[in-house]
Amino acid sequence: MAIPGRFPASFTATVGKRPAPVQPPSNMPAAYDQLVAKLKRAHTLGTVADLLGWDEQVNLPADSADVRAGQHAVMAETQHAAATDPEIGRLLAEMETPSGALSADELVTARHARRDYDRATKLPADFVTEKAAHSSRAYHAWADAKARDDFAAYAPFLEKHLVLAHREAELLGWGARPYDYAIDRHDPGMTAAQITALFAELKRGLLPLVSAIRASAVAAQPQLFRGFPVESQRAFLREVTERLGFNYRRGRIDVSLHPFCSGTGADIRMTTRFDADNPLDSLFSSIHETGHGLYEQGLPLTQLGTALGQAVGMAIHESQSRLWENQVARGRAFWKFFEPRFRALFPAQLAAISSDALYLAVNAVEPTLIRVDADEVHYNLHILLRFELEQKLFSGALAVRDLPAAWNALCGEMLGQTPASNREGVLQDVHWSSGGFGYFPSYCLGNMVAAQLWATVRRTLPGLEEDFARGDFGRLLGWLRENIHTQGRRHDTLTLVRRVTGEELSPQPLLAYLRERYGGLYLK
Repeated sequence: MAIPGRFPASFTATVGKRPAPVQPPSNMPAAYDQLVAKLKRAHTLGTVADLLGWDEQVNLPADSADVRAGQHAVMAETQHAAATDPEIGRLLAEMETPSGALSADELVTARHARRDYDRATKLPADFVTEKAAHSSRAYHAWADAKARDDFAAYAPFLEKHLVLAHREAELLGWGARPYDYAIDRHDPGMTAAQITALFAELKRGLLPLVSAIRASAVAAQPQLFRGFPVESQRAFLREVTERLGFNYRRGRIDVSLHPFCSGTGADIRMTTRFDADNPLDSLFSSIHETGHGLYEQGLPLTQLGTALGQAVGMAIHESQSRLWENQVARGRAFWKFFEPRFRALFPAQLAAISSDALYLAVNAVEPTLIRVDADEVHYNLHILLRFELEQKLFSGALAVRDLPAAWNALCGEMLGQTPASNREGVLQDVHWSSGGFGYFPSYCLGNMVAAQLWATVRRTLPGLEEDFARGDFGRLLGWLRENIHTQGRRHDTLTLVRRVTGEELSPQPLLAYLRERYGGLYLK
């Protein structure tokens, strides 16, 4: 995942192997160049804030949280001042006159700059600094509450986040639709109604598959994994992610409580976590974050800070991480290449585990209460649960104090399990600690997009999985660079999916993919 809440417009741009398409110059280069300079300055300030957020979760001493909250507030205030510079408004007005003809790419930059500028200027500086400081304090409150299994201590921070979210929506003219605004922050143009329809169709097709697999006599045995040294795990995931195409000269991977990816493609900061008895957790969380990193590294560096060097939204971002994590890294071709190296690093630990048992463990299907540990078949049910609760929180139908009980009840209904503690229930995710409401749907939307892209690329590039079996992932990465990464924000999510796949976004490719892979393993 990318850092929710702390994944602002500054999480943009970066290193691409392909240049952006060259457009004819406009007739007003001076105004456009001045605008771009202003946008890039605001973006650069945002990257400093990103680094503060990364360091907060990776290196910050335990008793330094209050200082960091103040630093976040100052940086938010400084970036907000740069983003609301009246000169940006003047330059945009000049370019929007009939005589201000722009090239196609310049129009993309100007259109998004206008949207971002209008939003930023409607948010008072004191609100921006208050929200930034609260997000920092709430993160530490969440981490402490999770460690102590104390939801009551964290609840006031979550309540204030909801107040801030409603206030922000009101300031920006979304007062009657605050949850739609929360969604739009992460996936511009998407609404709760659109997502509800997609999720309902997915749920209708998913539940019978879940029931059939649960009734299957086939069962994976992930508990066979014991005693995998962390340093060897670290070496393996580094080899894997480099082979996929991640550029470590412009990025790094560290350890945090909750895996994430932040930064720009010129400086990507990923994190993972390690468990000696669960080596697949660190591996797949690292591959997931690498998918985010590859997207950022594929955005054009020369457009850093403009819409041409920014990701479309979080559904597309999650599609990149989920495609590499699931369609690629859980496939047989991937393991045909990497299994010998995995066994070489862990000969004793894997001696009694056959190749078939290893592959089944990689694709284990069993209900779990923890979203980040969920298999592909159950994962989307976790998102449907959070989507339903977020809507109720925003409508006022659910009070924060009643959230644990509501969470537990939905877990029983959707997953057939009830959390024994809030640590494995409502406190498990970091997202709400930074006010990241509306982010969760992006995961499920990303799964849909990933499956639709996967179906398309398999038709477009015959023999792709034979490439994987040889350890060659370049054709896939190149296709994603050309069709997704270098496009920047030229198109919104639904338009981009339609242009690349030739079809409207639908859960049907995801359902077909799940039936093909997991039906083949569990429903023989």
